[in-house]
Amino acid sequence: MSDVRNLADYFLFDRLAEGLSETPALLFGERRQTYGEVANATTELAAHLYGAGITAEARVLIALPDTPAYAAAFFATLRIGAVVAMGNPHAPAEDLAHLVRYTRAQAVITTPAVALAIAAETKDAGSHVVLVQDVATGEDWLSTEPSQARGTWLGAALDDGRARIAKGQASRRETQRDDPAIWLFTSGSTGRSRAAMHTHRDFAFNTEHYALGTVGYRRGDITVSVPRLFFGYATGTNLMFPFRVGATAAFFSERPTPDALIKAIDAYRPTIVTNVPTMMGKLLEDDDARALRGAPRLDLSSVRFHLSAGEALPPALLERFLARFGGEVYDGIGSAEMFHIYCSNRPGDVLPGSLGRVVEGYELRILPLDADGAGAPPCAVGESGVMWVRGDSVALGYFQDRDKSWETFHGHWCRTGDLFHVDANGYYWFEGRADELLKVGGVWVAPLEVENCLSEHTAVAAVAVIGVEHDGLTKPKAFIVTKADTAVGEALVDELKTWVKARLSKHKYPRTIAFVDELPKNDRGKIDRKELKRRELAGENPEGR
Repeated sequence: MSDVRNLADYFLFDRLAEGLSETPALLFGERRQTYGEVANATTELAAHLYGAGITAEARVLIALPDTPAYAAAFFATLRIGAVVAMGNPHAPAEDLAHLVRYTRAQAVITTPAVALAIAAETKDAGSHVVLVQDVATGEDWLSTEPSQARGTWLGAALDDGRARIAKGQASRRETQRDDPAIWLFTSGSTGRSRAAMHTHRDFAFNTEHYALGTVGYRRGDITVSVPRLFFGYATGTNLMFPFRVGATAAFFSERPTPDALIKAIDAYRPTIVTNVPTMMGKLLEDDDARALRGAPRLDLSSVRFHLSAGEALPPALLERFLARFGGEVYDGIGSAEMFHIYCSNRPGDVLPGSLGRVVEGYELRILPLDADGAGAPPCAVGESGVMWVRGDSVALGYFQDRDKSWETFHGHWCRTGDLFHVDANGYYWFEGRADELLKVGGVWVAPLEVENCLSEHTAVAAVAVIGVEHDGLTKPKAFIVTKADTAVGEALVDELKTWVKARLSKHKYPRTIAFVDELPKNDRGKIDRKELKRRELAGENPEGR
């Protein structure tokens, strides 16, 4: 993508040149924005930020719910050559305050509630604050209400930008393909999130090879996402990718519960849904509950395909989901370090349980745990090792963490830390994280293998496995959410342990099983094993049997 100089052009303004000014770009309840209207809002906000003194390569922290304001903030930041950093508006105040300090944000675009919570940090940083009303889906995202938060309301910012443009003042900067564009934050599974620093070319490269070349986004698609836009997985699938092809992105601002997602699907009739395995399971449960009470069952017939990533998709869940709802599910793996997905199932080529084959334009290697470079001899076919990936979307490194950067980035190559094996046909099979392996009785155990085994039992709705200490030894402990109307007791505990023993090596079975109402999730919707471990150390987890 040598000709891509600015992502605002690549994803948005090039659509105007293609004659798509009147094509619907965004849906928000009954409200609709065309590509021309998104471009106008972007240009006006860009002029305002430029006039407010936001400099080239400065960080702009966007902490917003999924409303049309997100698109304007995202593309306006890129248009003036600043750097997008994204935060969860519902994260704890201290986490958001940390992001202001860490990014040294020259501007923060957020809701009044967040602005109040981080007021001390934005004042210390001298951040220019733009306020956006936190509205329900379909409400006026340019509305204002009395607030003690310091900042300029988005509507006033757009008015200011419009006046500046009328006076001939600047609303964009020239950028190059290797200028910094977006910081993507890691999930923080082993500590605080760190920023992987990406340039403009990175996002165009993956968009062409994955979104267009592999799964096949096309004009006329309507997209909906379970993960929120601050997560790079969704920023790609529900903003960048549809905009690249002149499709329509549909937003809903509420927390992504099954009810909220079902309402969005009924309203928008999407052709592509960015999903996660946990939500897929909840949709099946909701559909079963509807059937029991005689209500109409869920209608997902508009969906061409679902995307799945972020956590393992058990084959049993995939089989049930496809049998009930039809369509296709393309499970894949990507990372903040590579922007998006580089190994995936795809149309006409889905192997349940695997994460598919390498995306064209990328190269994958499975190397031993102790490999210190991409040139190490690879593992044999079928042998477990760490996945290394090479491609033009690789990040420059982590901000303020050279030691971790040296461990992860090796020139064109990235050491992912994910355990895989590849079969003789080139399909890749995920085996968990290298840093989550448990040594049980002197033998390495991958929690994911135990979780997948347990998830195939008819009583199990969701499961997570961690290592706990007993008399100085590490033993697997399973936390299980059972399906509705399941009898929980010693008999089920014994049955589940026997289930694992019969299917895996005997040392891999969970020595303890605890039944819980739900599993903790991080802000990306993944099961939060770090939180489970913290609770275990603090004595807050149920003891189990």
